[in-house]
Amino acid sequence: MVPSKPLPIDVEPPPEDERLVAPETPYEMVDGELVYVPPSDYDHGERQSKAAGLIDACVRPEFSVVTEVLTRTSRTTDIAPDISVYPRARDPATGRRRIAELAFEVVSTQSLASAADKARRLSARGVRRVFAIDVERSRALEAWRRLDIAACIEDPVLAVGLAIEPLVKAAIMDDAVARALIAKNNPVIAAEKADSRRKGRAEGRQEGRAEGRQEGRAEGRQEGRAEGREQGLVEAMQRSLLQLLAARGTSLEAADRARILEERDVQRLERWFARAVHGASVADVLADP
Repeated sequence: MVPSKPLPIDVEPPPEDERLVAPETPYEMVDGELVYVPPSDYDHGERQSKAAGLIDACVRPEFSVVTEVLTRTSRTTDIAPDISVYPRARDPATGRRRIAELAFEVVSTQSLASAADKARRLSARGVRRVFAIDVERSRALEAWRRLDIAACIEDPVLAVGLAIEPLVKAAIMDDAVARALIAKNNPVIAAEKADSRRKGRAEGRQEGRAEGRQEGRAEGRQEGRAEGREQGLVEAMQRSLLQLLAARGTSLEAADRARILEERDVQRLERWFARAVHGASVADVLADP
């Protein structure tokens, strides 16, 4: 699949960001020939967009992910990989953009042979690794060897491994982006998680207070009912004792009557009632302290 034609050798290739064709135009220059690059079809464009998002979620902060940026591979060739990963820092000696570390080609309507030729040129220019994302066959390749779909691409530019399966299956790519951002401890996601925990604790405290108030009200009602029953029993004993003493013709001083009505101890009232049954005097009935 890889073209056998040898590439022209540049003893000293021109700077990577020197242009043979104008940026923002649908052209590339290949071996001195102006080549029209048609717009992508829907599948290609969707996969390229999603793949760029996933790759961007995985790279370290000192690298940037760009799409369709021209790369000068030789004196006669200026081509644009679909997706490139560049160091953010410029070359300190020249102030120019550095060579891309990784490049990705989305293969759909474009022939695999054409993508392989582009990959060979990028590698010869110094791009460390070049990958193909084959839309129609749901596979990924590096150096035109098929990669295990269950594996991850590991590289120094990546903060987390770039999972291959979501890279070639758009339907599960959003989940992979979310997992990559969580693994990188994305500050927005970390803040959302912290805020969620704070809200959870606050809601827990509110629920706890509400439950406490509800339990307190229930306990209060129970205590109130118990106190009510106790009060009712005391009043019944007081009335019964006064009625018994009156029935037996026992006269009561105001102080004795007040003492009976102020007494709240049910057991003491019961003792007084038992003594009154036997006809004891008021002094004997109320003898105990």
